[in-house]
Amino acid sequence: MKKLLIITAVLCFLYNYASAQGCVAIKGTAGICSKPADAKGWEMNLNNRYYKSYKHYVGKEEQKYREEEGSNVINHSYELDITATRTINLRWSLAMTLPVMDFSRSSLYEHDGKTRHTTHSFGIGDARVSAYRWMFDPLKSHKGNVQLGLGIKLPTGNYNYQDYFYKKADSLVLGPVDQSIQPGDGGTGITFEVNSFYNFTHKLGMYGSFFYLSNPREVNGTSTTRGAVASASAKKYNTDVMSVPDLFMVRAGASYMVNHFNFSGGVRWEALPSKDLIGGSKGFRRPGYIMSAEPAVTFVAKKISLNLAVPFALVRNRTQSDADKRQTADTGAFKQGDAAFADYLISAGLTFKL
Repeated sequence: MKKLLIITAVLCFLYNYASAQGCVAIKGTAGICSKPADAKGWEMNLNNRYYKSYKHYVGKEEQKYREEEGSNVINHSYELDITATRTINLRWSLAMTLPVMDFSRSSLYEHDGKTRHTTHSFGIGDARVSAYRWMFDPLKSHKGNVQLGLGIKLPTGNYNYQDYFYKKADSLVLGPVDQSIQPGDGGTGITFEVNSFYNFTHKLGMYGSFFYLSNPREVNGTSTTRGAVASASAKKYNTDVMSVPDLFMVRAGASYMVNHFNFSGGVRWEALPSKDLIGGSKGFRRPGYIMSAEPAVTFVAKKISLNLAVPFALVRNRTQSDADKRQTADTGAFKQGDAAFADYLISAGLTFKL
C-alpha cells in the first residue's frame, strides 16, 4: 500500500503543469506536487514539453479555410521546466521552478500579408516558488490524501521580447513578438493548488488536481502593433497593449500499476479566462479553453522516475475577450476573435533524488 501511495504521489508530481496548446497563451507555470517521503532531502525534476498549433477556432468552430488557403498561424513551442523540491518532513515541502522557453511563430498577417515569415523568442520564463502541505498524516492515510499548495509567480521572463517583421520587401521593422510566444507575462502572480489521490486497491487508484494563477496586474505595457502604429479601435478597446491574464487547470483520472510501471488516463481542462479574479481585465488577450484526454505512463525506480504523457485535444474553444464583449455592446455586431490550437502535446519528464 505504501508503494502505491508513493507512486501515485510521484504521478501527481510529474503531471501537474499547464501549457495550453496554441495561441491561448497559457505558459507552463502550474503545480508541482511533492510526494510523501520518509526522510528530508532534495529532488530535481526536468520536464520537457512540445506542441505545434496550427488549427484556428472561433468559439468551438474550426476555421478550416485558414489551412486550405495557407493563412493560418503556426506556432512551435518547446519548454523545459527545471524544478528543485525540498522535502522538509512528511507533510511539508517547498518547490522552486524555472522554465526555459523556445518559441517560433510563422504567419502572413503579421508581415506583408503575402509571404510567410517567422519570428522567434528564447529565454527563461516566469519563475515560481511554492509551499505544499499534505492535509492528512501520510503514515495513517494510506488510501488517500489531499495536498494544498500556495505560491508566488515572479516576472522573471521577458515580456517585451522583440524580433523583426517583414512589412515590405526591402525593409524590416523591429517590434514585440506575439503574446503567445512571449517568455513572460510581466505580472507577479499568486498560485493556489489542490492535489489529491485515492487508492481502491494495491494497483488501482484515482487522482485529481486543481491549479489557479491569479495575476492582479491588468496590462504590462507591451505593444501589440508589431512595430506599427496602433489603430483608433485598438486604443479604444485597449488591445494596443498586452493583458496579464489569469489561468487555471483541472485534471482528474485513474491509474493502474504493473510492477514498476504506472499507466494512467484522464481528462484535463486548461483555460485562460476573459476576466481576472483580482484586478482588471483590459488589454489584449486570447481567452479560451481546451479539454483533452490524457494518457500517460510512468516508470518508477528507487531514486529515479520517468514519465511520458501525450494529451490530445477533444474540445477547443476560443471565447470572447473583454474587448470583444465591449465592442459587441458598442456596435451591436457580435465580435469574437480567433486562436490557433494544437492537436496534441508531448510531455516527457525525469525526476531524481539528490
